[in-house]
Amino acid sequence: MSDNKKYDLSVELSGVRLDNPVIPASGCFGYGYGMAEYYDINCLGSISFKGTTREPRFGNPLPRVAECEAGLINSVGLQNPGIHAVIAEELPKMRAAFHKPIIANISGFAIDEYVECCSLIDKEEQVEIIELNVSCPNVHGGGMSFGTCPESVAEVTREVKKVTTKPLYVKLTPNVTDIVSIARAAEEAGADGLCLINTMLGMRIDLKTRRPVIANVMGGFSGPAIFPVALRMVWQVSHACSIPVIGCGGVATAANVIEMMMAGAKAVQVGAENLRNPYACRDIIEALPAEMERLGITALRDLAI
Repeated sequence: MSDNKKYDLSVELSGVRLDNPVIPASGCFGYGYGMAEYYDINCLGSISFKGTTREPRFGNPLPRVAECEAGLINSVGLQNPGIHAVIAEELPKMRAAFHKPIIANISGFAIDEYVECCSLIDKEEQVEIIELNVSCPNVHGGGMSFGTCPESVAEVTREVKKVTTKPLYVKLTPNVTDIVSIARAAEEAGADGLCLINTMLGMRIDLKTRRPVIANVMGGFSGPAIFPVALRMVWQVSHACSIPVIGCGGVATAANVIEMMMAGAKAVQVGAENLRNPYACRDIIEALPAEMERLGITALRDLAI
């Protein structure tokens, strides 16, 4: 068994120190406090909480989830109680259970909505980083429609930066032909960091009914099957931009975390694996020192090649 004290798991994101790089991705861990009943969530590096919009949203019609080999498709549609309820009710409960840096994932359907929500969350001491979600494939008229165009990404980033003081990380969609141009647009508009990737677009058909499984027809495809795509995009963006990158997409093991960091990620988010195994993040963190010992690594923050 490895001596955990010999291995430094700490990382830094725009001046915010994390004890380790493992972060549950937005939408896959709620607000965290629900999981605190099952294990000490303070083992996590941070938590990116559920995507938040200005108004409460019920989300998309059912059914919303379809299983796939090596992954799943979801079309939840940003179900959330709205920014005011998140600030008044969810954040205090989250902070009571989790005492480390919190990442606020903010989404919207228009630039003014992003600006208003980010301005409000920026005033909350509990939140250390804002994650601007311009990449959700499960809503119409917002989310990914901003993230597929460099000019739109730049505009929303620029406007949000005017009203915020905390580090702003822009979460990018993989459903584009040139991820680097999108990433550079966000960087040039003032983003402090980037998070990629969000889910890819996919669908399933029920062979008996001959109809799409998901009511919304298509949804976000996630899970281990997309890891090579995510890794490739993290490599491209981290080598093209000078701001930090959080890697996300198909991460399921400690080895995946290390591979993501070798590709250039400063920290790593775990998404769909939490839905398959609620203890995934804890298990990954516990496995990291042994994996580091096996590979002759003493500090994770120096991994990029």
